[in-house]
Amino acid sequence: MPTASDLLPLEDALARLLAAAPAPPEAEIVPLRQALKRVLAQECRSRWAVPPHDNSAVDGYAVAIADLGKGSLPVRQRIAAGDSPRAHLPGSASRIFTGAAIPAGADAVVMQEQTKLAGENVTLLQAPTAGQNIRPRGQDLPAGGHALDAGTRLRPQELGLLASIGMAELAVHRKLRVAILTTGNELIPPGQSLAPGQIYNTNRFSLLGLLDGLQLDVVDCGDVADTAEATREALRQAAKRADVIITTGGVSVGEEDHVREAIESLGQLELWRLAIKPGKPLAFGHIERTPVLGLPGNPAAVLVTFLMLARPFLLKMQGMKGALTPHPVPLPAHFSVPLAGNRREFMRVLCQQDAEGQAYLEAHPNQSSGMLSSAAWASGLAVIQEGRTLKLGESVPYYSFDELLS
Repeated sequence: MPTASDLLPLEDALARLLAAAPAPPEAEIVPLRQALKRVLAQECRSRWAVPPHDNSAVDGYAVAIADLGKGSLPVRQRIAAGDSPRAHLPGSASRIFTGAAIPAGADAVVMQEQTKLAGENVTLLQAPTAGQNIRPRGQDLPAGGHALDAGTRLRPQELGLLASIGMAELAVHRKLRVAILTTGNELIPPGQSLAPGQIYNTNRFSLLGLLDGLQLDVVDCGDVADTAEATREALRQAAKRADVIITTGGVSVGEEDHVREAIESLGQLELWRLAIKPGKPLAFGHIERTPVLGLPGNPAAVLVTFLMLARPFLLKMQGMKGALTPHPVPLPAHFSVPLAGNRREFMRVLCQQDAEGQAYLEAHPNQSSGMLSSAAWASGLAVIQEGRTLKLGESVPYYSFDELLS
């Protein structure tokens, strides 16, 4: 059995992967509607102020502070959002609606709940202060203001911000071409009848689902026979077709595991075997200039190694800057670990709430790396540090799947 010194710590493996990530693909122009989860290849600045004019934050009446104390005020105009108002008439009020432009000369808006309307006159029940309920011009962004950095991965809120500055199209990095292949003579597609010794190929569909959330172009190279020649040829062809290759299985030390040796024979193997559980037999290298990430063959290990290593690596390759993985949240564990081994363990756990509404983590009773039902049951991963003794109720770092997959 490998000792701790034979295995690469997770932080070291991730740092080496990120350092080896090539420059992102070239930029392309896409419509704003198609930019979700893409990575910006340009800095974005606003050409004008957002909002472009002072506007009302509420439904109510626009007034001038100088007119206060004059009793009721005649209502001289009605201003809806999108209208171009006349200048404020001294000694009057303007009926105004949320988002409508403030008329020149008015300097406060009194919400309608704080007024009393009688005929064409309105009485203010509370005296406003200057600027009350007015959203000033440029409150969100000034003209020429910085909106987003290059390297931003675009979420719905970023798309809305870009729309607010009038961007109908923008430069993003081309989608990565990711070649995937799965190894194992025992694997067959779902829908076929199982023969003795066969199992359905779960890793292919887990991997495709994980990649679908990253806005990538997937090159599905299918299943590869467990022979050295077939593995080398599949990797050689994949390297010609893609920016990066991801494999599952074939990276351990068995006689039928050929991926690691194929990487070495075609290029360079740069790391192998990590101090994590599940996921020890992970390999990384290059075939010519194409990075190859060899994930383990056990389904739960594929999930963990993809989320903790492959996903941040792919995000870095896409050109994303900033945090590539979410920060874990410390939560109390409603389970114990007498003594953790020499590998950091990522346990499948379910986040629950007690009677007081306090969150806690419940561990699935079976943490086998071959089980996917535990991952489907779980809400995330709890991290057990190497060599730790965990007592019931002590806190552990927790990654929710929602955060890891966002």
